[in-house]
Amino acid sequence: MKGYWIGRVDVSNPDAYQNYVKANAVPFAKYGARFLVRGGQYRVAESDARARNVVIEFPTYEAALECWDSPEYQAAKAERDGHAVADIIIIEAYEGPQPG
Repeated sequence: MKGYWIGRVDVSNPDAYQNYVKANAVPFAKYGARFLVRGGQYRVAESDARARNVVIEFPTYEAALECWDSPEYQAAKAERDGHAVADIIIIEAYEGPQPG
């Protein structure tokens, strides 16, 4: 099954954050990541939110985990540290019954 990263991010230093954006391209390409949501308009329907939202799809849940744990992504994440606060979960796709 596919895997996803779901992230909510507040960026405090946009210029420095661009170093993270450049650096994460390498592990994302390596692990087959595809952005489904990257910023954009949103409405808070319940609870609270951060300024940016992202949903990244991976070919498998295992690839999503491997990307996070990879030395390449951890090096990219180090570029983000101190310049943004992020809530990120890694989750497996659901392929069961749907409403209908």
